[in-house]
Amino acid sequence: MNIKRGDIGLVNLDPTIETEIRKTRPVVVVNSDAIGILPIKLVAPLTEWKDYLDQNLWHVRIVPDKQNGLSKVSAVDVLQLRGVDVQRFIQKLGTLTPQIMRSIVTAIAVIIEY
Repeated sequence: MNIKRGDIGLVNLDPTIETEIRKTRPVVVVNSDAIGILPIKLVAPLTEWKDYLDQNLWHVRIVPDKQNGLSKVSAVDVLQLRGVDVQRFIQKLGTLTPQIMRSIVTAIAVIIEY
């Protein structure tokens, strides 16, 4: 499976501890395709969108469409970025637009006070 920046894939995130996002769920790949030698991708997990998430700077809303392959309105949670081995990827669901990727990068910059 060829996994690139902006791709959404179904990934097994277990095992986890406490409040880390768990189970098998969609993630978006956020690292540059030019970075890294190891088969590791920096990903941000997706969760179901709830209206109260709109007040959080670290959640980016994604509306499902044919390009991204999502089935419901979701939120990218950039506060839970993590590196995962590509072996955790079960399947590719779709790809995000450059506009949404810019929103994700902006949210990451905010949480790290860049």
